[in-house]
Amino acid sequence: MKSGQPGRNLAAKWTVFLVLLMLPSLAWGQKNKGGGGGSSGGGSHPSAPAHTSAPSHPTSSGGSHTTTAGGSHTTTAGGSHTTTAGGSHTTTANAGHTTTAGGAKTTTAGGAKTTTAGGAKTTTAGGAKTTTAGGAKTTTAGGAKTTTAGGAKTTTAGGAKTTTAGGAKTTTAGGAKTTTAAGAKTTTAGGAKSNTSGGKNAAASKTVTTAHGNTKTINGSGKTTSVTTKSGTKATYSSSGKVSSIHTKSGTTINHGANGSRTVTSTKANGTRVVSTGHGAGYTEHSFSRGGRSYNSRTYYRGGHAYAHVYGRGYYHGGYYNHYYPGHYWGGGYYGWAYGGWGPGIGWGWGWGGAPWYGFYGYYFNPYPVYAAPAFWITDYLISANLQAAYAAQAAANAAAVASANAGGDGGGAVAAAPADGGGGGQQAVVLTPEVKQAIADEVKAQIAAERDAAAAQSAGTSAPAAAPAAAASDSASATPPEVVPDALNPNNRTFIVADTINPQLPDGTECSLTQGDVLTRIDDTPDANQNVKVLVSGSQKGDCSSGVQVAVAVNDLQEMHNHFREQIDDGLEQLAKNQGKNGMPAAPAGSAVSKPNPEGQATPDPNAAADLQKQQQEADEAEKEVQVAQNDGISN
Repeated sequence: MKSGQPGRNLAAKWTVFLVLLMLPSLAWGQKNKGGGGGSSGGGSHPSAPAHTSAPSHPTSSGGSHTTTAGGSHTTTAGGSHTTTAGGSHTTTANAGHTTTAGGAKTTTAGGAKTTTAGGAKTTTAGGAKTTTAGGAKTTTAGGAKTTTAGGAKTTTAGGAKTTTAGGAKTTTAGGAKTTTAAGAKTTTAGGAKSNTSGGKNAAASKTVTTAHGNTKTINGSGKTTSVTTKSGTKATYSSSGKVSSIHTKSGTTINHGANGSRTVTSTKANGTRVVSTGHGAGYTEHSFSRGGRSYNSRTYYRGGHAYAHVYGRGYYHGGYYNHYYPGHYWGGGYYGWAYGGWGPGIGWGWGWGGAPWYGFYGYYFNPYPVYAAPAFWITDYLISANLQAAYAAQAAANAAAVASANAGGDGGGAVAAAPADGGGGGQQAVVLTPEVKQAIADEVKAQIAAERDAAAAQSAGTSAPAAAPAAAASDSASATPPEVVPDALNPNNRTFIVADTINPQLPDGTECSLTQGDVLTRIDDTPDANQNVKVLVSGSQKGDCSSGVQVAVAVNDLQEMHNHFREQIDDGLEQLAKNQGKNGMPAAPAGSAVSKPNPEGQATPDPNAAADLQKQQQEADEAEKEVQVAQNDGISN
């Protein structure tokens, strides 16, 4: 009998120990049956059961409600409500409301509401509301509202509202509102409102005034992003440190391409628009009326020769745009031939082998070895025409830079001369992939079909369905003329070839260039408040905006590209007509390769075009010199 006494005592001790272990759980379950958050209550917060290998350790007091799982550790007091999971550590007091997950550590007090996830560390007090995710660290106080994500670090106080993402670091105080993204660092105080993106360069930029009254904006990495002269001329710089665009106080805009090309745009007092694309090249544009309708006539001047194109005027979202009218139409049978195929295809000798531009752009363009249809032939024709023009503009810019250097200037930062032969079209890997060229060829076919329909409609005496109607002269003065969606926003028109140099802005405040011959794919169908749409750079030349990036481009710029595309297709149709039936090219239907004038596309060239272009170039040269002086102001040599 005595030998069994120790066993009974040990069993009794284990029983007492087990009862003591069960008491906290029974108390917690009884509380949840009441009005404090059971399944029938409005504030229920179910949680996943804790893993047996990682028991939780809750401590609760003062009417608090706590759900803890996954090895978490929680301390809750003062009527607070806390949900903790995933090994997190949370301390909540004084009626705070906290949700914590993913190993995060959170301290919440003073009636604040905090949501924390992803290993983040957050301290919240004073009635603030904070959402923190992605390993971020946030300190919030004084009724502020803060959203922090992506490893960012944010300190917010004094009723401020802050949104921080992308590894950014932000300090905000005094009721300020700040949005910070992409690694930027921002300090805002005194009720200010700040939007910062693009990392250090944009956030830490500063503006300084030089001894001679010019101003410079310098980003966080020390690069000059813009210079404003004391006369009001502003220059913006590319990421490589060269002048990319200049805007004068009088309204002249100068765009530099990465290849050294320069496009200058200005408007005269009489309304004539002048655009030069190099010394002795460009166009002038003015409006005129005919038959009660308003048109724009554009006189191109190249190589000492002038010729005119006509555009209808369309109205869209508060502004006018140009719509190209062909100068001639072809017979219906010719359009059908140009739209169709050539059977097994033909070879064609372009004669480009010894041309400098062809060797230079060997990395970019490779012509088709065989042409299965006229659309592919026209595709190579217009690509080559753009690249030849771009090469000529670069050569002219280089010559001007040499002349400026000899005169004591530096040419405004023009690039060096074109490199040696890059291999011609024989390279296997080129920027303009077969997919990009196919997209261009598809656009060519679509425009041939549209022009065929317009020609047929004119012959039948009806309105051309593919043409935007020219705005009537009375509509031009109307507050709300009828709107016509430009061709650039037609859902079927997605591919564009850059005609003139433009300089979209990058997030760091600098600009990149798009020059003649680059290829874009429109992504957006609806423009933003600034009448810009997002495009993808499908193919770009060396030094331009990188292929694959997305940038914002003005709808009017895309419309100009579309107009130029149609003009070059018409040039290609004319060259086809001259070559059909020769050198292995199939012949067009008899009598179809003859054009007739389109009355809407006829205009007389402007006799002052050459003089206006020359004067504009001289004024642009002066603006370039003014910017160069301002750039060097205060810099020791």
